[in-house]
Amino acid sequence: MKRTVEIRTLTLKAGARATFQALWDEQVYALNRRFGTDVVYYGPSSHDSDTYCVIRSYDSLEQRQHSQEVYYSSPEWVRGPRAQIVALIESEVDAVLELDMEAVDVLRHSLGRGTLKP
Repeated sequence: MKRTVEIRTLTLKAGARATFQALWDEQVYALNRRFGTDVVYYGPSSHDSDTYCVIRSYDSLEQRQHSQEVYYSSPEWVRGPRAQIVALIESEVDAVLELDMEAVDVLRHSLGRGTLKP
């Protein structure tokens, strides 16, 4: 079974990583879960202190599009952590791949954060 996997790399403003991480731990992760998003991994990049990574898995490219439209337009996101999160981000880049479920599970278990299933 193939999964559409999004790898989002965020360049954070200098010194913002601890605040960004706290927001993800305390609000954003749970909000993603409430919307049924399979968060495979989220956390800081190993290569520098201002880069952060979020890996999410979807059934298809179309489901990714729909899921993100619903999530990012929701009152929970817009009136919730959105402003705080956006203020900490300098730029972001997405890479979207098709991977076997086995590869997604290897990422999930080897990286150590995220969920088994939404």
